[in-house]
Amino acid sequence: MSPKKSLGKSVMTFISSLNNYDRSYISPNRYDFTTMVTSYSNFEYFTVGCSKPQPQSLMFSPTPHYKVGLFVGWKWIIVGITKDTRGLLRHSQKAHGTEIDLSLYASHIGADIFYRSTGNDYYIHRAKGFSDDIEPEYSVDFTGLKVYLRGINIYYIFNHRKFSYPAAFSQTTNQRRSAGSFIAGLSISKHRLNFDYTLLPTVIQDDMNEAMKVKYIKYTNNSLDLGYAYNWVFARNCLACISVTPALAFKTSYINAEGVEGDIRYNNFNLDILFRLGVVYNNSKYYVGSSFVGKNYKYHRNNFSVDNGFGFLQVYGGFNFNLF
Repeated sequence: MSPKKSLGKSVMTFISSLNNYDRSYISPNRYDFTTMVTSYSNFEYFTVGCSKPQPQSLMFSPTPHYKVGLFVGWKWIIVGITKDTRGLLRHSQKAHGTEIDLSLYASHIGADIFYRSTGNDYYIHRAKGFSDDIEPEYSVDFTGLKVYLRGINIYYIFNHRKFSYPAAFSQTTNQRRSAGSFIAGLSISKHRLNFDYTLLPTVIQDDMNEAMKVKYIKYTNNSLDLGYAYNWVFARNCLACISVTPALAFKTSYINAEGVEGDIRYNNFNLDILFRLGVVYNNSKYYVGSSFVGKNYKYHRNNFSVDNGFGFLQVYGGFNFNLF
């Protein structure tokens, strides 16, 4: 056999292996095309803190926002367009940032690819360790925080013959019997947080520790993940999925702080965590459901810390067509 034919056969064998599952647990989608309408709700928080000379922390959250979208798909490929409802309902002078999320699920492997740049529509959600004049319900707009994040999560499904991620998150298969699987993976992401503390309210700046006066922090997050996911078939064509994947992360960071010449470099380890939740009704022709994907990143070094959590909730409905 020629090298060209041998390579082609190997590629076809690999593609076929992606759908090599136990048909008593998982049934394939018999349609070529799909169309779907969906809405997204985004959630996020950032906490900046230090412990000396007295513990202080500031939590920032953007105004929750919503998107609506229309998608069409062929086989594993789904493309579409979404629109932020803030632009539809009212005019705002604030920048709302950019978000791109792409998830690919096959029986053996999966990947989440993401890019995020936030706008300046944050508000201070909580302030601890500052003046007694700040009440527990203190909340005020803050335009001095901007965050950039890009990365990829790749994971392998051990029990792929009986457990299906696509059944819960991309509707390209149907889970017929309950099953679970251990999951191992690799995550790589790059983060940059710009923090202009001079735009904070005077009542906070007056009591602010020097360690909190950071201009920006950049870090690369490389992690090894090991977790577990379970698909529960609680009724005919009805599925609930939960996945929890802790990650041991190695971070290389650069910090630019007030009164320091140049960047300070650190290396350290932290524990991150990734959640996936999904509920779906899918009778092969029509489907409706909801899913949530959330990620938590922690950065702690000496007298400075950053915690970042974000996620999106999706509600969708659609139908498949062109039976093959």
